[in-house]
Amino acid sequence: MTAPASARTSADLIRAEEPVLAHNYHPLPVVVARAEGAWVEDVEGRRYLDMLAGYSALNFGHRHPALIEAAHRQLDRLTLTSRAFHNDKLAEFAERLSELTGLDMVLPMNTGAEAVESGIKVARKWAYDVKGVPADRATIVVAAENFHGRTTTIVSFSTDETARAGFGPFTPGFRIVPYNDLAALEAAVDETTAAVLIEPIQGEAGVIIPDAGYLTGVRELTDRKGCLFIADEIQSGLGRTGRTLAVDHEGVVPDVLLLGKALGGGIVPVSAVAARREVLGVLHPGEHGSTFGGNPLAAAVGTAVVELLETGEFQRRASELGVILRDGLTELVGKGVVGFRARGLWAGVDVDPAIGTGREISERLMHEGVLAKDTHGSTIRLAPPLTITADELRAAVGALERVLTQGV
Repeated sequence: MTAPASARTSADLIRAEEPVLAHNYHPLPVVVARAEGAWVEDVEGRRYLDMLAGYSALNFGHRHPALIEAAHRQLDRLTLTSRAFHNDKLAEFAERLSELTGLDMVLPMNTGAEAVESGIKVARKWAYDVKGVPADRATIVVAAENFHGRTTTIVSFSTDETARAGFGPFTPGFRIVPYNDLAALEAAVDETTAAVLIEPIQGEAGVIIPDAGYLTGVRELTDRKGCLFIADEIQSGLGRTGRTLAVDHEGVVPDVLLLGKALGGGIVPVSAVAARREVLGVLHPGEHGSTFGGNPLAAAVGTAVVELLETGEFQRRASELGVILRDGLTELVGKGVVGFRARGLWAGVDVDPAIGTGREISERLMHEGVLAKDTHGSTIRLAPPLTITADELRAAVGALERVLTQGV
């Protein structure tokens, strides 16, 4: 007989997962039971400072009062209609998100991967209907080391063999070029190119920030070559980098913007494709859809997220606290940190491999009461909630310093 969750320890619950859950993740051995703001608590009552924030899905922290209130209010009224009918929350969500992004139209979906898949479909349809590319010949240019999701089409243009191996045959129609290389990008674009799809900052690759002028160059090239610029801001967008969008650092407006993660406020999955009218306007009834996309609960929470961003408070916090994070990491260079990349409250930290792998460093941080996550090799990612305080941020950097010192 299975014991009730309240009577089971962290070790019990981790053991219980093993035979019944697919092994597609390798989580840290912490079992979260409660959370508030920048803090989580496990089943034994141990508290941890969350420096990952659900890969940016929790930009506004755990259980932000305004978002919880919006969800409760909507739960008491209406949760799902499907798009077979209109609902009274969707228009405002689309209007507010369009205004926030500076784009004309919105296609609501659920997960980030769905937003990317939808963006690919829209770009291909635009290529055939507007650009005049011959049927089934449209190509999309992407960057090496990208991370756009886990579907079979998306892993078809991944360069991460862990994500690809064993999942073929792969979807054709993609060309891969080095990231941050405008010359290679120009050489790959031709008359069949529907779009260039890139992350303004590559998150999974280790928070890789391109050279100044790269995004401007992508915008100029796609304009000149007559193809779309699709910016995947699912991780980088909605305040994370100190601006509403990462492309805002160069004043660039893409043709198509992909959003997710933080758009659901850490409460429900919400994603969206925002685009110019002549791009999203290629879709007609029956050509694309989603049972849950644009549901009233998601629209209510998404609208509340947009309202938080409209104040500019969270963008300012990310920018100002980002200075503290960057200064703290700078102090650790040569003391176990061999390099880092940071923008706003987002950093990829390269640790001396002699001290440990990214996984080992993350486990040591967990024992210090700080939760972070490794990516490739000895790199860890730091992406705390934008609600974190300066003192909490300094404490997290201090924990990293202790971990690195212990490892020497």
